[in-house]
Amino acid sequence: MKSNVWIKAGIVIIYGSSIDAAPHRHHAIQLAWSRNGFSCKLDKNEISTPVIIDSNVEHQLQIDEGWILLVEPTSELGIALSKKLVGQPSKVLIAPSSNFELTEHTDDLTVLLSPLFEALDLSNHYPLINKSQIMDHRIKKLLHELNHCLDGNCLKPTNWRASDVAQKLSLSESRFLHLFSKELGIPWRPYLLWCRMICAVRAILNGEPATDAAHMAGFSDSAHLSRTFRKTFGMTIRQAKTIFQKS
Repeated sequence: MKSNVWIKAGIVIIYGSSIDAAPHRHHAIQLAWSRNGFSCKLDKNEISTPVIIDSNVEHQLQIDEGWILLVEPTSELGIALSKKLVGQPSKVLIAPSSNFELTEHTDDLTVLLSPLFEALDLSNHYPLINKSQIMDHRIKKLLHELNHCLDGNCLKPTNWRASDVAQKLSLSESRFLHLFSKELGIPWRPYLLWCRMICAVRAILNGEPATDAAHMAGFSDSAHLSRTFRKTFGMTIRQAKTIFQKS
């Protein structure tokens, strides 16, 4: 494959090898599925079928080769995955052997992910149309603006202070913070940090040095980005680059 990382609104899709993450947690719901015949361990327990890990659940994941999907919990796909968890922090699913057609030279996610989605009865939740299910029009508008980061147009942190965002939405700061937490199930500041992290990942994938990626995404410096990256993904930026460069 030409690429093994795809970043879209509401979802990050990775196909990687030699993934060995230390215990970590993040905002996204995670779906992981090792390639048939390759080892996968969740919290040091061997598994051979797909696993879903809920948002903000600490976990340790090791995959010799396979897929990882990081999904926005309030998106269409995120809600579908959450329903499969039925309240559990993680769930190993029963599914047929995963025969990934990696011999095809394509970046078409329809081709690459169809076997996975069909096996999990998720074929109606195509990842590139992973729409947010947020109902409040003001919060939807805000999320739309945040998604501009995915196109490389990140805005500086001063544009995203809670007081400024609230004023733009014609809300008091306290009302905005309450409404945001209610709609997304996560407070504004940690959600914004997650968005900045995704922006930084895109910048790094585009070849930007860590210092420039940190500045573009609103981190104070590269050390701040590095600490947050390791806490979020359970690995260093250098380790991640090595994984992303394998295909």
